Amino acid sequence: MQGINCEGKNGIIKEIDITGGTFTISNLGSLGVSYFMSIPNWPQVAILSIGRTEDKPVVLDGKIEIRKIMTASITVDHRAVDGAPAARFLSELKYNIENFRP
Repeated sequence: MQGINCEGKNGIIKEIDITGGTFTISNLGSLGVSYFMSIPNWPQVAILSIGRTEDKPVVLDGKIEIRKIMTASITVDHRAVDGAPAARFLSELKYNIENFRP
């Protein structure tokens, strides 16, 4: 099986490398998908869905400007995680992306 280039793994991902996690990130934005919702695979409790970045008009200080807009959504298993912490996670993610400083 051809895998993702993982440091120290000879470029091969084995089943053991992708099992036992509790959180997944799914990026269909790299395939041109703008928005989608994912379903977590048990026993994982959450999955973050990342859509593509697009130029969109936004209103800032009463002026229309073109900005890069990316969609993100989170789906959680409410048997393990309440929706409020998931919403705070998305809010914090948004803040960190909008205020990123290298």
